[in-house]
Amino acid sequence: MLEQVDLSVKTPKEEYKPAYDALLSKLVVLQQKARSEGLGLVVLFEGWKGAGKGSRIGDLLHNLDARATHVHVLSNFDEEEAKRFRDMGTGVTGFQPFMQEFWDSLGMRGEMTIYERGWYTAAARRLLYTDKEDLTQTYRAAAGEFERQLAADGYVIVKFFVHVSKEAQKKRLRELRSNPSTAWRVTDRDLKHLKDYDETYERYDELLRMTDYDFARWTIVNGEDKRTANLVIAQTIVNAMERALEKGADPAAAAAALKAQQNSAGLLAATDPRNRSEEETARVMEEAKRQAEEAAALAPRHSRFTMVKHPPRLEDIDYSLALTREEYREELKREQKRLGELELEMYLARVPLMLVYEGDDAAGKGGSIKRVAQAIDARAYTIFPSPAPTKPELMHPHLWRYWTRLPRAGHVGIYDRSWYGRVLVERVEGFASPEEWGRAYDEINEFEQELNAWGALLIKFWVAVDRDEQLRRFIERENTPEKQWKITSEDWRNRDKAPQYASAINDMFRLTSTEYAPWTILESSNKYYARIKALKTINDALEKRLGK
Repeated sequence: MLEQVDLSVKTPKEEYKPAYDALLSKLVVLQQKARSEGLGLVVLFEGWKGAGKGSRIGDLLHNLDARATHVHVLSNFDEEEAKRFRDMGTGVTGFQPFMQEFWDSLGMRGEMTIYERGWYTAAARRLLYTDKEDLTQTYRAAAGEFERQLAADGYVIVKFFVHVSKEAQKKRLRELRSNPSTAWRVTDRDLKHLKDYDETYERYDELLRMTDYDFARWTIVNGEDKRTANLVIAQTIVNAMERALEKGADPAAAAAALKAQQNSAGLLAATDPRNRSEEETARVMEEAKRQAEEAAALAPRHSRFTMVKHPPRLEDIDYSLALTREEYREELKREQKRLGELELEMYLARVPLMLVYEGDDAAGKGGSIKRVAQAIDARAYTIFPSPAPTKPELMHPHLWRYWTRLPRAGHVGIYDRSWYGRVLVERVEGFASPEEWGRAYDEINEFEQELNAWGALLIKFWVAVDRDEQLRRFIERENTPEKQWKITSEDWRNRDKAPQYASAINDMFRLTSTEYAPWTILESSNKYYARIKALKTINDALEKRLGK
């Protein structure tokens, strides 16, 4: 692809200014329109060292609205840290997944996020310091998945590669190195790599060809003439934004987004089923079953990811499993002690542990989480709840709030509800369109695959309680002053949604029980049994992960 650009082209000064001013005037208007319509723009600059990426970004930003524009410069790469993780041999690639930096810095829809070097450079750096042979494909897939997810969620992605010849690069780097004010920008390694230009050219060319997606195309920029480069950059962005704004938003997604915005405070219209007649309840349940069947028909039939041989199903759960109080006390002491010891080893091995808790209302998620947290150093874990998303969170892709809430390597992240809200409550309540929640299954699988490639141990629990025991707990909470905060009118309302949730839960099990992140059922009609099973599951998985 690099041969597409003619590096000999020069734009005369007298032609440049009127053309560039006209493009920037268009861009200013488009930026405001994109802001009002919630269209996000992601602009990636990659290219040769010394090609002028920073200068091109500076020229672009000069006349734009700074309040809606953000620039992220790729963080410095710590080679010594990368070597330490590799030499530990635990399969962990760093303190965080390599894509987390780019999710963290992603602006909201309606804003422009500019990346000065990005996920492609980051992947190339990391691959030099890893023993995982399959990471080349994993990193490349992660980059493409990031771009595809953004494009599907209302972002325009524009990618520029700033190209210069071997002679131009050599001249620029030597000029930068000879100037005391800019010498720090050019290392001995940069000068040494000048002789590798031809080999690097081939690698860049292959990368560009393999990642030139329909939803995120590359534009090769002539980095040897700044005027020509600026015109190409501005024109490309203007064209991309005009096409996207002309196309407009998906009506179903817009309607779901409005509904989600209205619920951003977490207040759903609620009715108490106990105040209805039997006839009214029958009509409500009949409608619930109809909606469940309708949603089930829209769910994907298959996933491109490999699932475990026998994913869980709600109808197979054995709610009779139980422990006595005496058995519970004895096993709790033993398993908590075991977990405390394993957590210290996990920390030394820098293995990140992520525990996901989803489940029925009043099933005992909080009690199980409490017994896990009691067993480990308070400095080692963070509990991440998932209340209704805020408006800024809703203006990002649904996984953004979790990419920004990951534990560091060696620590524990506990998720009291999670990214599965997209295919559970958002599906049932209509806060996501069928197209949005339908594609979310594999978006979640992609996310979890990247966590697995990072080296994280991910354990997913579904905490299950039967309907009669749930009703008993609801009534107990209402009648116990210190527990009343745990029960809301929304909990009662959700019992009417049981058919829709059952359908959504079984689809979730069927489409996200991957081999690297399967679901574990915690049969919690007896809380003692569920708590001990959770601790044993975690301990067994940690022992296996640590090679014990």
